[in-house]
Amino acid sequence: MIHKILFMGAALILAGYSSAQDTDSTATDTEETTVDDNLVEQTFESTRIVSAHSVECLRKGVLEFRVEHRFGDFAGSNGGVQNWFGLDNSSDIRLGFEYGITNHLMVGVGRSKGTGTPYRSLLDGFAKYRILQQKKKGMPISLAVTGSMFYTYMKALPDIYSVAYFPKQAYRFSYSAQLNIARKFGNLLSLAVMPTLVHRNYVAADDQNTLFALGGAMRWSLTQRWGIMVEYHQVFQDKGMRTNNFNSLGFAVEWLTFGHNFTIYVTNSRGFGETQFITNTYDNWLKGQFRIGFCIGRKFEFGH
Repeated sequence: MIHKILFMGAALILAGYSSAQDTDSTATDTEETTVDDNLVEQTFESTRIVSAHSVECLRKGVLEFRVEHRFGDFAGSNGGVQNWFGLDNSSDIRLGFEYGITNHLMVGVGRSKGTGTPYRSLLDGFAKYRILQQKKKGMPISLAVTGSMFYTYMKALPDIYSVAYFPKQAYRFSYSAQLNIARKFGNLLSLAVMPTLVHRNYVAADDQNTLFALGGAMRWSLTQRWGIMVEYHQVFQDKGMRTNNFNSLGFAVEWLTFGHNFTIYVTNSRGFGETQFITNTYDNWLKGQFRIGFCIGRKFEFGH
């Protein structure tokens, strides 16, 4: 049912494209000289939504330091008051640096503890390029592409049947490619659809090396500084495979301050990065297996 809603969201985002092309064809030279005034800014307020990338890029010369933390289960057998609703435990922690090379191209690197299901000690790197930016008159959508690479340097396990056995160095790598299509409706509502391809070089016998997921997200602006967000990823897989996996679902509140972006959320995913929250989400919302998490981003500007 949810993946049908995502497809409907994609259709809604792309609606009116033909009429927008007609508008472009009648654009005058005067309009081209004021193209900056015609751009739709801040479709999303951050380069991330809950777990996934947004269509946004850091501006040229901006460095962002990100601290991300996810706690243990809020409820269920591993949560509740004895573990202070998960705050006594940590499922994952990530520290990252991201930089805007141009206003439409950014790169980033990070290190996370790893979820231990099955990987720990994870390094990640990515590049994001915004191909299209929504305009008030003309282009109806923003479009970005993101490519990511992940590497685990955890100590290999002695069990030859374990995914973390790593008989070859190449088995420690995994990759993702994502197309991000987004549209802002007025000043309040933003929608995004995120087709994502994930490939892992080494998986268990009941798993798939390559998976496709269709992500969807929404942001609703409460004020200029506060917003709420929802994000969901529907994974498409072969029948009978990956029977212990669940789709990633998260809800967030975002707060903007001068130079800072603060997000607090709840999600059933333990890890960061597409090769973690898309492929390795084992927790069920209905059993209380979701957790509180937060992200703090601090921006530093150079060359201004």
